[in-house]
Amino acid sequence: MSGSDKDVTVVHLMRHGEVENPSGVLYGRLPGFHLSELGRRMADRVAEHLAPRDITYVCASPLERAQETATPIAKAHSLDLDTDERLIEAENVFQGKTFGVGDGALQRPGNWKHLVNPFRPSWGEPYVDQVVRMMGALNAAKDQARGHEAVLVSHQLPVWIVRSYVERRRLWHDPRKRQCTLASLTSFTYLGDKIVSVGYSEPAIDLVPAHLRAGAQPQKGGGKAFGA
Repeated sequence: MSGSDKDVTVVHLMRHGEVENPSGVLYGRLPGFHLSELGRRMADRVAEHLAPRDITYVCASPLERAQETATPIAKAHSLDLDTDERLIEAENVFQGKTFGVGDGALQRPGNWKHLVNPFRPSWGEPYVDQVVRMMGALNAAKDQARGHEAVLVSHQLPVWIVRSYVERRRLWHDPRKRQCTLASLTSFTYLGDKIVSVGYSEPAIDLVPAHLRAGAQPQKGGGKAFGA
């Protein structure tokens, strides 16, 4: 085994904190959606949690909520904050609209054409495309922080999709069962250039409103190890 193969690198993929969104729309990739006061507290909490770690690279999606979540982490380690377009939220044709259980969205004929294929999905960016760009961002961060740790701040769906891919699960899923609560960390450990384990933690779980927590999913310690 060569010296580079022995390098252990950890890339923490973080979901941003709570967003100020009083109208309850799907904000998607729309600009102008910032962290709420609670979301800023979540970001500070995770920055405090990660302060002792050997973090040498911090990067975020270009959207405001991700940039604002990453800023205190970068500051705690005296690092510049990088931006990677590949970490952006998934595209969704319903952005800017309300679309939820009980709001009548499924009964609107204009929406039906976007709901015909949940496996792709037909309402937004294909899951496979999300895997490709997110794996690219993870591997780039691994190279930037080789032998150390990196933090990437992204969004719930891309985080869950790339984790599902790495853990060899199907990509289509029930959104209610995602283990990716606000300000959570999905941590990928690399041995050389290979991912050997995935971990999950929620440093700010006590700040997350109960109805937004991960349902029946375990709140701490989830993850999977792979043979090296």
